[in-house]
Amino acid sequence: MTASPEDADRRARVWLSRVVEPGQRGVSELLDEVGAVELMRRIRAGEVPASLARATDSRRMQDRVEEDLAAAATHGIRLLVPTDPEWPTAALHPCVVATRAAGRPDLAPPWALWVRGRGRLDELLDRAVAVIGARAATPYGEHCAAELAFGLAERGWTVVSGGAYGIDGAAHRGALSAGGTTVAFLAGGLDAPYPPGNSRLFERIGENGVLVSEWPPGSTPQRHRFLIRNRLIAAVSAGTVVVEAAARSGTSKTAEDVTKLGRTLMAWPGPVTSALSIGTHELVRGGDARLVCRVEDVLEDVGRIGTDLAPRRRAEPRARDRLDPLARQVLEGVPGRGAVSPEQIAVEAAVPVPEVLRALPTLELAGAVERCEAGWRLPRRRNRRTTA
Repeated sequence: MTASPEDADRRARVWLSRVVEPGQRGVSELLDEVGAVELMRRIRAGEVPASLARATDSRRMQDRVEEDLAAAATHGIRLLVPTDPEWPTAALHPCVVATRAAGRPDLAPPWALWVRGRGRLDELLDRAVAVIGARAATPYGEHCAAELAFGLAERGWTVVSGGAYGIDGAAHRGALSAGGTTVAFLAGGLDAPYPPGNSRLFERIGENGVLVSEWPPGSTPQRHRFLIRNRLIAAVSAGTVVVEAAARSGTSKTAEDVTKLGRTLMAWPGPVTSALSIGTHELVRGGDARLVCRVEDVLEDVGRIGTDLAPRRRAEPRARDRLDPLARQVLEGVPGRGAVSPEQIAVEAAVPVPEVLRALPTLELAGAVERCEAGWRLPRRRNRRTTA
């Protein structure tokens, strides 16, 4: 029985997901030009550009489509292709644009996605923020990532990260603690998500969110694949917050991808003495990232224009702030201990006596001074510093 064009395309993309490493502009352009079925035929026949031929020579005769689909079904993994309703077309648009831009050959959109979990990917990525950072994170970094993710999830945003130890794991857990949704983009097969130490976390993510990978079941999480998948974390999120990053790290590469893809890059500050905050501070210092210190700052950068503005933080007003300049100057002339006459206050404050006499009742009404038999003094229940 002949397969329908839609089924043939789907199976060809399953084949491509194993034979061709994703994220390559040349492959994406060929795929758009000739389609998945014809591209598969050309790769098998060796009728492709030399660079693609070299990249696929050791795999091009493999055909594990049936095994991959069977393994996916066994582990509750579904395959998404661009014609599926769940395909996150809008979220991946920056990758589509990047394939047409010079100097951005490694940001191509995926040709297929393997998804595991109960959430619907396109809906989850409708309002999403990525929180990423170092694997060997500090307690400070993990705390900040969890609190930030909690606040984002509490406000209805999906938290995106990479499922790794450290900042990634803290971000996923923070979102789950708020009863929110989170998406983990992984660098290997979803039948055995990596790292195995986060297996329980991955189960929790799948309850309302999803795990996503460009590689079929059984694929190992090789080092270069983490860098490849990072472009998707950058692309599908309205903005990315880097919580901790060393001077040289995979997180820094993701930050570059965020900028190239036209998304908002933000950095969370850390102690200036911490090696794991060098990268984040450099992002701010170089002008690539905006400094954020709370959930409201993030939402102001990625939220709706005019409705997600962060209120400016100001110090609590003191009684002194409500006084006019003359009253404040007179108050400066009242000693911290003991009582003095208006004439003595006038000398200390460099204010004429009549103006001192005019200001003292105002200060008394404000509770800043009190009158006693010996003259005027600061209230006994306070010292001058708390009043000031």
